[in-house]
Amino acid sequence: MKKTVFIVDDNETNLFRTREALREYYRVMTLPSAAKLFALLEKVVPDLILLDIKMPDVDGFEVLERLKSNPSYADIPVIFLTNVSEEDVESEGFRLGAVDFITKPFSPSVLFNRVKTHLNIDELIRERTSELEHQNERLRHLQNSILYVVADMVEKRDLATGDHIERTTSYIKILLDAMLEQGVYIEEICDIDFDLFVASARLHDVGKISISDSILNKPGKLTDEEFDIMKTHAQEGELIINKIISRSEGKTFLQYAKIFAGYHHERWDGKGYPHGLSGKDIPLQGRIMALADVYDALVNARPYKKPFSHDEAVEIIVEGKGTQFDPLIVDVFFEVREQFKTVTESNSRVSN
Repeated sequence: MKKTVFIVDDNETNLFRTREALREYYRVMTLPSAAKLFALLEKVVPDLILLDIKMPDVDGFEVLERLKSNPSYADIPVIFLTNVSEEDVESEGFRLGAVDFITKPFSPSVLFNRVKTHLNIDELIRERTSELEHQNERLRHLQNSILYVVADMVEKRDLATGDHIERTTSYIKILLDAMLEQGVYIEEICDIDFDLFVASARLHDVGKISISDSILNKPGKLTDEEFDIMKTHAQEGELIINKIISRSEGKTFLQYAKIFAGYHHERWDGKGYPHGLSGKDIPLQGRIMALADVYDALVNARPYKKPFSHDEAVEIIVEGKGTQFDPLIVDVFFEVREQFKTVTESNSRVSN
């Protein structure tokens, strides 16, 4: 199938000469103005645009700016056709995103070969981009598989917390979506890869691998000494993921996971562990997971306690605003608390 080339020029003679040079090889559409161009773009997206600079009403530079500002058209290669060969004109055109300049009058063979070259380059770029997208998708699938397998291994050792990882992952997604919608910590979350961020939260308890079964699955309340040992799982998790990072060039999802693991027991007032950080010195992952982790622990049974109701858990978390938890994240949680309840109730139905 022939590729489509738009020619935009207010001069009929130029349109005719350009069309004649290309029509044997390409599907060519001639347009006498910018207005006609943008009207046709709503129906047809070309593979390349040949664009005159000096046109009435809207010149070529302004047309190119409008094209590049629209995601639907920004990737279309644009070649300027011009009888001006001044350096500053070319400099401005390339700055705006033109791929080439062809000076009028041109020979048909020069025009054809320049158009052919840029279409071949564009096709190669698209093919390579598609290949990279497929590779990234395979890598993402591999990363998620690693996260799921390791998290599942950890959870199977901890007999008391069934499906804790699935629930906390759901809570974090709810909080992140709400924070984005409400503009809470928008500067911190705008550059986050949400899918990797949420998936990496699955490894927040990976350090429990280092805790003995006698403590991890003790059917009663831990002694102070045992609790001190249990608390080491946060730092152990950070160390475990650090070792993986040192052998894998620090993949983003592992960096996220390391922070979830090492900081999810920090407190806003600085009385948490293992680092004793306070306020915004605690990474965002730690502040978010701290709330999700506690809520889940409250509404689910443990060997040493019965579950609290959803309303009781909400009350406890609100009481911890500004002491145990980030105040802004508590406010977001309160707005979406019923979504947390839905996750808990869905999990209970599946368990039953």
